[in-house]
Amino acid sequence: MLSRAANNLYWMSRHIERAENTARLLDVTYRMSLLPYRVQESDQAWAEPWALPLVINGLASAYYERYPGPISSDDVLRFMVLDSTNPSSIHSCIQAARENARTERGAITSEMYEDMNSLWLKMRGADYEKICNSGLSLFFDWVKVRSHQFRGVTFGTMLRDEGYKFIRLGTFIERADNTARLLDVKYHTLLPSAADVGGAVDYYQWSALLRSLSAFDAYRKVYRDLITPAKVTELLVLREDVPRSLHACMNDIYEMLMMLCDDSSIEAERLAGELHAQLHYGRTEKIIEIGLHEYLMDFLDKLSLLTAEINRDFLVPVYTQQQVSA
Repeated sequence: MLSRAANNLYWMSRHIERAENTARLLDVTYRMSLLPYRVQESDQAWAEPWALPLVINGLASAYYERYPGPISSDDVLRFMVLDSTNPSSIHSCIQAARENARTERGAITSEMYEDMNSLWLKMRGADYEKICNSGLSLFFDWVKVRSHQFRGVTFGTMLRDEGYKFIRLGTFIERADNTARLLDVKYHTLLPSAADVGGAVDYYQWSALLRSLSAFDAYRKVYRDLITPAKVTELLVLREDVPRSLHACMNDIYEMLMMLCDDSSIEAERLAGELHAQLHYGRTEKIIEIGLHEYLMDFLDKLSLLTAEINRDFLVPVYTQQQVSA
């Protein structure tokens, strides 16, 4: 497969996954904002709930450049949903995914392109006032369902060739990055001090974290207990039967790279294998001993090295900052 075609398919799947992840995060933030909330004087200034989507995606600076002044829910939603100048907004991600799909119409099935094109046509006509009037949660559910639908169409219609593998690779690279960032912000950034990490945290915030990763029901089935930091860590980092856990993502990343790599690209397979082994043989107690923030930062650094190696070995050498800012 030509590297440009691999690049387009890889980023098509990353963009659609990023749109879904953003919808998940904004939906949970919106629901949490409806609960009684008061920032204590001792809390960090950015502990306001609507700062969460900006912190996780590394978009705080870009947001303040466009919307100076105090954070407001309307401004954050406009910026993260419909702002075409924000490359990580839902609008921008779906547009980019559609352009990638259009470029590679010969490499994907007609059903995939029709599904992606109809998604973009509906997204292009979206209006903030209409979204608010019909219900924000309904809109976010629509984005999630359409992302699921596209993956289902891909799984059900596409030949299991190299293109399919690059689509799967992009999906799980993006998903692993999102899970690590979200979990790190929850454990570390939003707490007033490092001494509070691992302490008692409000039930609703922990359940919101799990819901944003579709892991709340899994937690109740596995543990049947109160939500605790150690168990959340085990569920979202080490368990391979939770679809959005780091371990589950690395299982698929390593599997795809074992099929794609040859002698000239063995370093990508080695890096993926090393990261997979770290999760496969990891223990919750060791992670807590190291510090979850430090563990996740190490994971993200290694994932960044892996994505850089994937780019060198398989994808187009020159790509935009929009794409690398995971």
